[in-house]
Amino acid sequence: MAGRVLFFLQHGGYQPAYQAASMGITAAALGDTVLFVFAFDSLRQLVRGDFGRPQSDREAVESARAEGLGLPPPATMLAEARGLGARCVACDSMLRIVGVSADEAAQALDEVMGLPALWRLTDGARVLSF
Repeated sequence: MAGRVLFFLQHGGYQPAYQAASMGITAAALGDTVLFVFAFDSLRQLVRGDFGRPQSDREAVESARAEGLGLPPPATMLAEARGLGARCVACDSMLRIVGVSADEAAQALDEVMGLPALWRLTDGARVLSF
């Protein structure tokens, strides 16, 4: 019973990035249509290339523990989910709010869309926020 799942990400530190990326890759592997919707810190971190990097000592310990267990980092899982068809998107207004140019966004995102389009995607979808 495949469906659509939207992961709304405001924070891009290790904990929220790991949760969203691990659930997203799982959903994509099970045949769901997956969209990662980036905003605020998560958008800035994705564009800078440091999405999922630890933001605190606690996150650094957890990241090291996960690495010791052989678990991939969030950025790797996000890339693999994209390889399975997941898409990374953001609202055009959000780009302006956080100071990300269209050129920067084009390197990191699959699509920039208006808020009405994002809102319509939530209809009938599973929606999770991190």
